[in-house]
Amino acid sequence: MSSSGAAAGRGDRTEQPPMRDALIAAAFRLFPERGYEQTTVDDIVALAGVGRRSFFRYFPTKEDVVFPDHERCLADMTAFLAASPDDAEPVARVCDAARLVLRMYADKPSFSVQRYRLTKQVPGLRAYELSVVWHYERAMARFLRERFAGHPDGILRADVIAAAVVAAHNNALRSWLRSDGREDAEAALDHALGQVVEAFGAAPQPSPPQPSPPPSGSSPSGASGEDVVVVVSRRDAPLWRVVRELESVLGNG
Repeated sequence: MSSSGAAAGRGDRTEQPPMRDALIAAAFRLFPERGYEQTTVDDIVALAGVGRRSFFRYFPTKEDVVFPDHERCLADMTAFLAASPDDAEPVARVCDAARLVLRMYADKPSFSVQRYRLTKQVPGLRAYELSVVWHYERAMARFLRERFAGHPDGILRADVIAAAVVAAHNNALRSWLRSDGREDAEAALDHALGQVVEAFGAAPQPSPPQPSPPPSGSSPSGASGEDVVVVVSRRDAPLWRVVRELESVLGNG
């Protein structure tokens, strides 16, 4: 679940500084020709027509030219989560954060597919990508931990949901990449995230206080001799489910 890179290509829309864009384009022209391991930074800057210092101004390592926007993508996603309204449903919010990441891939289909093929061939790049994925997952988990603070198993729930959202994103992304960017990426992600929402639902609500039993021989509201039925249900439970629970209790009375 890393961010998408920037490169020239039909259908790619995001603008990048010309020199930075030239370095990325040069790198991805050389990688298929010479192989990733055999391509040096000097090779890249020579083809791009810039100095070696210019490369390291934009990319600390050669791996970073393969994932040129992951830091910006992670920062954007973290800011999106931090700006969440207090009443935002947490699970839905992290699902929307995953959609932000996918759109960055889908905005640059030719580059995203090219990078996918490269990372499949180079184990070191795959390991690098997994470290990027971990940072996205941690950012989501931190947000969810704050929202679930004080709830039973809040930390566990946060970590599990964050991992599930990342897994759903990656499943949809790989399906889209295997189609060479021809399928509907967002539709695939919506379907995958639907599984997450179905599994985890809304954020847990505080448990309602249990009513104290009335004193022996008395009835609430002075209704002497009448049964009182108390049904405890989730605040967000649909009305039909509440009615079914009530009917079940009355039927067993």
